[in-house]
Amino acid sequence: MFIGWVIFFFLLGAVLGSFINMLSDRLPAEKSIVTPGSVCDTCGKRLGVPDLIPILSFIFLKGHCRYCRAKIPARALWVEIATACLFSLFWVILGPGVALAISLVYLCVFITLFVIDLEKGLILNVIIYPFMVLALLLSPFYLTGDGLLANLSSSFFGGLTGFGLFLLIYIASRGGMGEGDIKMAGFIGLVCGFPNIFVAIFAGIVLGGLAAAALMLSGKRRKGQTIPFGPFLAVGAVTAMLFGSQIMDWYLSLA
Repeated sequence: MFIGWVIFFFLLGAVLGSFINMLSDRLPAEKSIVTPGSVCDTCGKRLGVPDLIPILSFIFLKGHCRYCRAKIPARALWVEIATACLFSLFWVILGPGVALAISLVYLCVFITLFVIDLEKGLILNVIIYPFMVLALLLSPFYLTGDGLLANLSSSFFGGLTGFGLFLLIYIASRGGMGEGDIKMAGFIGLVCGFPNIFVAIFAGIVLGGLAAAALMLSGKRRKGQTIPFGPFLAVGAVTAMLFGSQIMDWYLSLA
Protein backbone atom coordinates (compact mmCIF):
# COMPACT_ATOMS: atom_id res chain seq x y z
CA MET A 1 0.00 0.00 0.00
CA PHE A 2 2.85 2.39 0.87
CA ILE A 3 4.55 1.83 -2.49
CA GLY A 4 1.19 2.22 -4.23
CA TRP A 5 0.67 5.68 -2.72
CA VAL A 6 4.22 6.70 -3.57
CA ILE A 7 3.57 5.73 -7.19
CA PHE A 8 0.21 7.52 -7.18
CA PHE A 9 1.72 10.79 -6.00
CA PHE A 10 4.61 10.41 -8.42
CA LEU A 11 2.16 10.11 -11.33
CA LEU A 12 0.03 12.97 -9.99
CA GLY A 13 3.13 15.14 -9.69
CA ALA A 14 4.19 14.29 -13.24
CA VAL A 15 0.79 15.35 -14.59
CA LEU A 16 0.84 18.60 -12.64
CA GLY A 17 4.45 19.15 -13.70
CA SER A 18 3.19 19.15 -17.29
CA PHE A 19 0.58 21.75 -16.28
CA ILE A 20 3.30 23.83 -14.60
CA ASN A 21 5.26 23.78 -17.87
CA MET A 22 2.24 25.20 -19.66
CA LEU A 23 1.78 27.91 -17.01
CA SER A 24 5.48 28.79 -17.21
CA ASP A 25 5.18 29.32 -20.96
CA ARG A 26 1.87 31.16 -21.11
CA LEU A 27 1.68 33.34 -18.00
CA PRO A 28 4.79 35.45 -18.78
CA ALA A 29 3.47 35.93 -22.33
CA GLU A 30 0.05 36.93 -20.92
CA LYS A 31 -1.65 34.15 -22.87
CA SER A 32 -4.77 32.28 -21.83
CA ILE A 33 -4.15 29.09 -19.88
CA VAL A 34 -7.49 27.70 -21.08
CA THR A 35 -7.39 28.13 -24.85
CA PRO A 36 -5.99 27.10 -27.22
CA GLY A 37 -5.14 23.52 -26.35
CA SER A 38 -1.60 22.21 -26.39
CA VAL A 39 0.18 22.93 -29.67
CA CYS A 40 3.76 22.81 -30.94
CA ASP A 41 5.26 26.29 -30.57
CA THR A 42 7.17 25.85 -33.84
CA CYS A 43 4.73 24.32 -36.32
CA GLY A 44 1.46 25.09 -34.53
CA LYS A 45 0.25 21.49 -34.86
CA ARG A 46 -2.31 20.42 -32.27
CA LEU A 47 -0.78 17.86 -29.93
CA GLY A 48 -2.59 14.64 -29.18
CA VAL A 49 -2.56 12.34 -26.16
CA PRO A 50 0.54 10.41 -27.31
CA ASP A 51 2.45 13.72 -27.38
CA LEU A 52 1.37 14.78 -23.90
CA ILE A 53 2.10 11.81 -21.65
CA PRO A 54 4.26 13.28 -18.86
CA ILE A 55 7.92 12.21 -18.92
CA LEU A 56 7.33 9.29 -21.31
CA SER A 57 6.40 11.37 -24.37
CA PHE A 58 9.59 13.40 -24.09
CA ILE A 59 11.68 10.23 -23.79
CA PHE A 60 10.00 8.30 -26.60
CA LEU A 61 10.03 11.31 -28.94
CA LYS A 62 13.67 12.00 -27.97
CA GLY A 63 12.86 15.58 -27.06
CA HIS A 64 11.46 16.56 -30.46
CA CYS A 65 8.06 17.41 -31.90
CA ARG A 66 6.45 14.40 -33.58
CA TYR A 67 5.41 16.49 -36.59
CA CYS A 68 8.13 19.05 -37.35
CA ARG A 69 10.98 17.55 -35.30
CA ALA A 70 11.59 20.86 -33.55
CA LYS A 71 13.50 20.46 -30.30
CA ILE A 72 11.47 20.53 -27.08
CA PRO A 73 13.25 22.35 -24.22
CA ALA A 74 14.76 19.92 -21.71
CA ARG A 75 13.10 21.99 -18.98
CA ALA A 76 9.81 20.28 -19.88
CA LEU A 77 11.20 16.92 -18.82
CA TRP A 78 13.04 18.09 -15.71
CA VAL A 79 10.06 19.99 -14.33
CA GLU A 80 7.85 16.91 -14.70
CA ILE A 81 10.43 14.67 -13.03
CA ALA A 82 11.14 17.13 -10.21
CA THR A 83 7.46 17.73 -9.50
CA ALA A 84 6.75 13.97 -9.52
CA CYS A 85 9.60 13.26 -7.09
CA LEU A 86 8.65 16.12 -4.78
CA PHE A 87 5.01 15.03 -4.67
CA SER A 88 6.11 11.56 -3.55
CA LEU A 89 8.53 13.06 -1.00
CA PHE A 90 5.84 15.30 0.49
CA TRP A 91 3.51 12.31 0.90
CA VAL A 92 6.24 10.24 2.55
CA ILE A 93 7.14 13.01 5.02
CA LEU A 94 3.74 14.57 5.73
CA GLY A 95 1.42 11.61 5.29
CA PRO A 96 -2.25 11.89 4.34
CA GLY A 97 -4.30 14.86 5.50
CA VAL A 98 -5.34 18.42 4.86
CA ALA A 99 -1.80 19.71 5.41
CA LEU A 100 -0.55 17.51 2.58
CA ALA A 101 -3.20 18.75 0.14
CA ILE A 102 -2.46 22.39 0.95
CA SER A 103 1.29 21.77 0.81
CA LEU A 104 1.03 20.31 -2.68
CA VAL A 105 -0.83 23.40 -3.88
CA TYR A 106 1.93 25.63 -2.50
CA LEU A 107 4.57 23.33 -3.98
CA CYS A 108 3.09 23.78 -7.46
CA VAL A 109 3.11 27.55 -6.96
CA PHE A 110 6.75 27.59 -5.87
CA ILE A 111 7.86 25.40 -8.78
CA THR A 112 6.05 27.72 -11.20
CA LEU A 113 7.69 30.77 -9.63
CA PHE A 114 11.06 28.98 -9.76
CA VAL A 115 10.81 28.24 -13.49
CA ILE A 116 9.46 31.63 -14.57
CA ASP A 117 11.98 33.65 -12.57
CA LEU A 118 14.87 31.44 -13.68
CA GLU A 119 13.96 31.79 -17.37
CA LYS A 120 12.36 35.23 -17.57
CA GLY A 121 13.56 37.05 -14.47
CA LEU A 122 9.94 37.70 -13.49
CA ILE A 123 7.88 37.12 -10.35
CA LEU A 124 4.36 37.64 -11.60
CA ASN A 125 1.75 39.51 -9.58
CA VAL A 126 -0.95 37.34 -11.16
CA ILE A 127 0.52 34.44 -9.16
CA ILE A 128 1.74 36.18 -6.01
CA TYR A 129 -1.26 38.31 -5.02
CA PRO A 130 -4.03 35.68 -5.19
CA PHE A 131 -1.94 33.12 -3.33
CA MET A 132 -0.98 35.63 -0.66
CA VAL A 133 -4.67 35.96 0.19
CA LEU A 134 -5.17 32.19 -0.04
CA ALA A 135 -2.18 31.49 2.25
CA LEU A 136 -3.59 33.73 4.97
CA LEU A 137 -7.05 32.19 4.67
CA LEU A 138 -5.70 28.64 4.77
CA SER A 139 -3.29 29.22 7.66
CA PRO A 140 -5.72 27.93 10.34
CA PHE A 141 -5.87 24.59 8.50
CA TYR A 142 -2.20 24.44 7.54
CA LEU A 143 0.00 25.84 10.27
CA THR A 144 0.27 23.73 13.42
CA GLY A 145 -0.09 26.29 16.21
CA ASP A 146 -2.29 26.79 19.24
CA GLY A 147 -5.58 27.50 17.55
CA LEU A 148 -7.12 29.59 14.81
CA LEU A 149 -5.99 33.01 16.04
CA ALA A 150 -2.48 31.76 16.77
CA ASN A 151 -2.13 30.32 13.27
CA LEU A 152 -3.52 33.46 11.65
CA SER A 153 -1.06 35.53 13.68
CA SER A 154 1.82 33.24 12.74
CA SER A 155 0.97 33.57 9.06
CA PHE A 156 0.46 37.34 9.24
CA PHE A 157 3.67 38.05 11.15
CA GLY A 158 5.58 35.59 8.97
CA GLY A 159 4.45 37.49 5.90
CA LEU A 160 5.20 40.83 7.51
CA THR A 161 8.68 39.63 8.51
CA GLY A 162 9.54 38.31 5.06
CA PHE A 163 8.22 41.40 3.31
CA GLY A 164 9.84 43.78 5.81
CA LEU A 165 13.28 42.17 5.77
CA PHE A 166 13.50 42.14 2.00
CA LEU A 167 12.16 45.68 1.78
CA LEU A 168 15.00 46.80 4.06
CA ILE A 169 17.51 44.92 1.87
CA TYR A 170 15.99 46.55 -1.22
CA ILE A 171 16.34 50.02 0.30
CA ALA A 172 19.84 49.38 1.63
CA SER A 173 21.03 48.00 -1.70
CA ARG A 174 19.37 50.88 -3.59
CA GLY A 175 17.38 48.61 -5.83
CA GLY A 176 19.96 45.84 -5.98
CA MET A 177 17.18 43.37 -5.27
CA GLY A 178 14.09 43.04 -7.42
CA GLU A 179 10.72 44.22 -6.16
CA GLY A 180 9.29 40.82 -7.00
CA ASP A 181 11.61 39.23 -4.45
CA ILE A 182 10.08 41.42 -1.73
CA LYS A 183 6.58 40.23 -2.57
CA MET A 184 7.72 36.63 -2.87
CA ALA A 185 9.36 36.79 0.58
CA GLY A 186 6.08 38.10 1.96
CA PHE A 187 4.19 35.24 0.35
CA ILE A 188 6.64 32.69 1.73
CA GLY A 189 6.18 34.14 5.20
CA LEU A 190 2.41 33.78 4.91
CA VAL A 191 2.87 30.15 3.90
CA CYS A 192 5.54 29.11 6.40
CA GLY A 193 4.51 31.35 9.28
CA PHE A 194 6.64 32.81 12.05
CA PRO A 195 9.39 31.89 12.92
CA ASN A 196 9.82 29.36 10.06
CA ILE A 197 10.13 32.25 7.62
CA PHE A 198 13.71 32.62 8.91
CA VAL A 199 14.49 29.04 7.83
CA ALA A 200 13.21 29.75 4.32
CA ILE A 201 15.12 33.02 4.00
CA PHE A 202 18.36 31.61 5.43
CA ALA A 203 18.21 28.56 3.14
CA GLY A 204 17.51 30.79 0.14
CA ILE A 205 20.38 33.14 0.93
CA VAL A 206 22.86 30.30 1.47
CA LEU A 207 21.85 28.53 -1.75
CA GLY A 208 21.90 31.79 -3.69
CA GLY A 209 25.35 32.66 -2.38
CA LEU A 210 26.76 29.24 -3.22
CA ALA A 211 25.27 29.37 -6.72
CA ALA A 212 26.62 32.86 -7.34
CA ALA A 213 30.09 31.84 -6.17
CA ALA A 214 30.03 28.73 -8.37
CA LEU A 215 28.94 30.74 -11.42
CA MET A 216 31.66 33.33 -10.87
CA LEU A 217 34.35 30.69 -10.38
CA SER A 218 33.24 28.91 -13.55
CA GLY A 219 33.30 32.16 -15.51
CA LYS A 220 29.60 32.00 -16.40
CA ARG A 221 28.90 35.19 -14.45
CA ARG A 222 31.05 38.24 -13.96
CA LYS A 223 31.27 40.47 -10.91
CA GLY A 224 28.32 42.86 -10.93
CA GLN A 225 26.06 40.59 -12.98
CA THR A 226 22.89 39.56 -11.19
CA ILE A 227 21.16 36.21 -11.03
CA PRO A 228 17.46 35.65 -10.25
CA PHE A 229 16.96 35.16 -6.52
CA GLY A 230 13.39 33.86 -6.73
CA PRO A 231 14.44 30.26 -7.52
CA PHE A 232 16.53 30.10 -4.35
CA LEU A 233 13.72 31.58 -2.29
CA ALA A 234 11.43 28.91 -3.73
CA VAL A 235 13.84 26.15 -2.69
CA GLY A 236 14.16 27.75 0.75
CA ALA A 237 10.37 27.84 1.06
CA VAL A 238 10.03 24.15 0.18
CA THR A 239 12.78 23.34 2.70
CA ALA A 240 10.92 25.25 5.41
CA MET A 241 7.62 23.59 4.50
CA LEU A 242 9.15 20.14 4.99
CA PHE A 243 11.67 20.69 7.78
CA GLY A 244 11.13 24.21 9.14
CA SER A 245 9.97 23.20 12.62
CA GLN A 246 12.72 20.62 13.04
CA ILE A 247 15.40 23.07 11.93
CA MET A 248 14.09 25.78 14.26
CA ASP A 249 13.94 23.34 17.20
CA TRP A 250 17.50 22.23 16.45
CA TYR A 251 18.73 25.82 16.25
CA LEU A 252 16.97 26.83 19.48
CA SER A 253 18.41 23.80 21.26
CA LEU A 254 21.89 24.97 20.28
CA ALA A 255 21.14 28.51 21.43
